Amino acid sequence: MSCPDQPLGRRRVLATATGLVTAALLPATPARAAAAAFTNPVIWQDFADIDIIRVGATYYASASTMHYSPGAPVLRSYDLVNWEIAGHSVPVLDFGTKYDLNGARGYVRGIWASSLAYRPSNATFYWLGQIDFARTYIYTATAVEGPWNRLTTISTPYYDAGLLVDSDDTLYVAYGNTTISVAQLSPDGRNQVRTQQVFTTPSSVGTLEGARFYKINGQYYIFLTRPANGQYILKSSGGPFGPYTMRQVLLDLRGPIAGGGVPHQGGLVQTQSGAWYYMAFVDAYPGGRVPALAPVTWTADGWPVVQLVNGAWGTSYPSPALPAPPRQVTPMIGVDTFDGTRLKPRWEWNHNPDNTKWSVDNGLTLRTATVTNDLYWARNTLTHRIQGPTSTATVQLDFSAMRDGDRAGLALLRDSSAWIGIKRDAGATRVVMVNGLTMDGNWNTTGTGTEVASATTSGSRIWLRASADIRPGAARPGTFSYSTDGTNFTRLGPAFSMGNDWRFFMGYRFALFNHATQALGGAVRVPRFELATP
Repeated sequence: MSCPDQPLGRRRVLATATGLVTAALLPATPARAAAAAFTNPVIWQDFADIDIIRVGATYYASASTMHYSPGAPVLRSYDLVNWEIAGHSVPVLDFGTKYDLNGARGYVRGIWASSLAYRPSNATFYWLGQIDFARTYIYTATAVEGPWNRLTTISTPYYDAGLLVDSDDTLYVAYGNTTISVAQLSPDGRNQVRTQQVFTTPSSVGTLEGARFYKINGQYYIFLTRPANGQYILKSSGGPFGPYTMRQVLLDLRGPIAGGGVPHQGGLVQTQSGAWYYMAFVDAYPGGRVPALAPVTWTADGWPVVQLVNGAWGTSYPSPALPAPPRQVTPMIGVDTFDGTRLKPRWEWNHNPDNTKWSVDNGLTLRTATVTNDLYWARNTLTHRIQGPTSTATVQLDFSAMRDGDRAGLALLRDSSAWIGIKRDAGATRVVMVNGLTMDGNWNTTGTGTEVASATTSGSRIWLRASADIRPGAARPGTFSYSTDGTNFTRLGPAFSMGNDWRFFMGYRFALFNHATQALGGAVRVPRFELATP
């Protein structure tokens, strides 16, 4: 994964491209034509820098989350098409106070491209990732739901790493940007034993990063991305330290989302029936980077070939031939009444929360945690990915315990944001629509928002609604409305134009917030949240 601070990183415009370099057309056999099919993207939510593995008959994938906490979600599937969020590999971003919004901020830092692996010898999952170009962290768990615990910290920052558990149980890490290296870890995974440069990217290719590391039929492969329009692979028959030869997998390949980018930076996985698939992500701002799936075949001399449809990554393919799933996965959309006493894994906080200021007890309570007029500095803002191509979030809000100066509501959150919510001042409450919350390219606040519409409100509860069109291309609208009965909604304020620049990396999210501008002590309660598609 590239960063604006890195000179060899993702500097090109993310545009739809056409063309074919190394691929093959998908055979249109009668058997395939009759088979059930899936449609890309398989998940129209923001899950980028994918690493994908199979353990038995279950598939798992990990993704980047940057400054959101908990970090590194683990997705689970039984058929490669339908996915649920099972947990998070990094329970808290305890990498410095900036991830607590304490004197500094961690926007566009934190959990970048990382790796997920499973070690059969001890029946343990491993997550590995570097933080802030300073050091690498490894977390482990015996179940993806957790608990996940930090195993070790390694002083070498393994940039865009891929973790390999070799057939002899040795742990190797492939990593780097343009200069690709391989490290060997100690048998307990706690220390680096050896590291060696194994490949230098030719100048004709440019940048390669986003390593994924595999051993397939006795050969070692490092799967690499040319951001943001290509995928290459290195192959070695001489061992994990090479020598490696390179082949192009795809370049400027037309993707399955109209207006979106080239599928890239994902991982390879083999099904229990022996078939291979590549799950990549497609740049699709303002929604983010969304996963797409395609079958893969192998040449006689051991190189992967993505199967295409009419010279492009298919919008549809025959479904993987797999056994019926043992159960239906948990939908990523729908109603959450915050039952029980824990948040469901679909939720992530903007930076680490103050855990003394929120609770779940058959409803979500958000107590004010920060005194600020800047939402980007407010702790305990709870976020939910937007479902594409269009979706609507509706939240029921009990504001009876708000105090003067408090601001609570539902936002479309990114580096350019807007919200609908309640302002309480001088003992009175109003429902307002605010836009003009902005950051610059260094993620400093440049605008704290302007109230552009309002209406008086009484009582103690209100329903707030935000609708988002996250199809990529031209700037897309978000709209806001409210209701006093949960049935009849009134539009409030103008359409908000969601930005589609890639440099914030994460896509827009729906966000629930409650912060003070005068003094702490107020609270709101959220009995119900619903994410729905048309």
